[in-house]
Amino acid sequence: MRVIIAGAGEVGTHLARMLSSEDQDITLIDSDPKKLKYAEYATDILAICKDPTSINTLKEAEVDHADLFVSVLPEEASNIMVGMLAAKMGAKRTIVRINNKEFLHPEYVKYFVTLGLDVLIYPELLASKEIVASIENPWARQYVDLFDGALALVGVKVRNGAPLVGKYLRELTVTKEKIMHIVAIKRDLETIIPSGNTQVMHGDIVFFTCNKNHLIDIRELCGKSKRDAKRIVILGASHIGVLAAKMMPHSLKISIIEQDKERCSEIAAILPSNVQVFNGDGRDPELLQEVGLDTADVFIALTGNSETNILACLSAKRYGVFKTIAKEENIDYIPLAERLDIGTLINKKLIAAGYIHRMLLGADTATVKCLTIANADVAELVAGKNSKITKKKIKDLDLPKGITLGGMVRGGAPQMIDGDTQIEALDHVVVFCLGTSMHKLTDLFKAN
Repeated sequence: MRVIIAGAGEVGTHLARMLSSEDQDITLIDSDPKKLKYAEYATDILAICKDPTSINTLKEAEVDHADLFVSVLPEEASNIMVGMLAAKMGAKRTIVRINNKEFLHPEYVKYFVTLGLDVLIYPELLASKEIVASIENPWARQYVDLFDGALALVGVKVRNGAPLVGKYLRELTVTKEKIMHIVAIKRDLETIIPSGNTQVMHGDIVFFTCNKNHLIDIRELCGKSKRDAKRIVILGASHIGVLAAKMMPHSLKISIIEQDKERCSEIAAILPSNVQVFNGDGRDPELLQEVGLDTADVFIALTGNSETNILACLSAKRYGVFKTIAKEENIDYIPLAERLDIGTLINKKLIAAGYIHRMLLGADTATVKCLTIANADVAELVAGKNSKITKKKIKDLDLPKGITLGGMVRGGAPQMIDGDTQIEALDHVVVFCLGTSMHKLTDLFKAN
């Protein structure tokens, strides 16, 4: 598949890295030679150092033969314009990054489709949705709704004293009711696809799939106490922070700390009454006392500086905050942040990449989500008629290494998957993928 990416910034370069590892034909266009040099060093791609908005450049890149054109340039207007040009010149599908939430209104989405723009992606909105989801279950490191909430994927860090620690996974099968499935374990810097002989150890982050009705069972198994998020402190009035504050339940008490006085006035006028805005330096102990950080349940660091976000979360933990969330845009820092026991990590590049990746996997892929702390993907796939995945029981299938099936929805009813399960056509299946081409995986699910 031919993919052309306009913009070699962080999102474009990360996407090129990810797709090139799946043997896709990738072309990356940017006018900045430094960005392209970094991208070429890291990925096996064709780099074109020219203006991505130029018609001649698009012709040189052979955009008329592109299966997918992605524009992630810094300027929204440039993305819209070059996406329209690419579609007019023959690109089969287009995705463009936007910075205006209003464009996602159904009326405008339909209009942009008539202009040739198939998908508008707003990474800040996607990130804010992840933040809101993560505070619903603050005891979890990562939480993802699957199949519109029929199933859930939850990642939990376990410590000594938890009932799960020290147990082999085969010991968990003694429960008569199949209520959960452990799809992966993150241990230090390694992510493991476990077997029955895998032992859960102190410090592991364990990823479960389950029926949402059994989240309480997972919480108790992992030794986590029930704690509802009632008071939230957000450091940095970024677009992500403001969007998240708007989407959170109005029953929550939310405080936003922002250094820019003008920005404070701007957001105070548009935020709901349950949100207070404080102007000042988030490192000031007197300000933190005024904000009430010592009584907060959740602290969210969303400044433009990743190091500041990590340090701020560490400081919040010393104040006794139950859960911390940090925006970490430098992928190389994610393992460090995890070792420092920072709670939930938000990375716009990985979130955006998952949404774009979905376009490459076809219409039967409902969602692809990049799991920040596990360096893996989780996808919702639909089994096609006479597909390979339906031919045998799971234990008899020759699944690619690094693949595990976490659960499924059949006829509207969620259920777990084990070795004796046989997938049927139209089953909606949760697939956890580590270090294996998702494109190869979809071959198992496509109709024959």
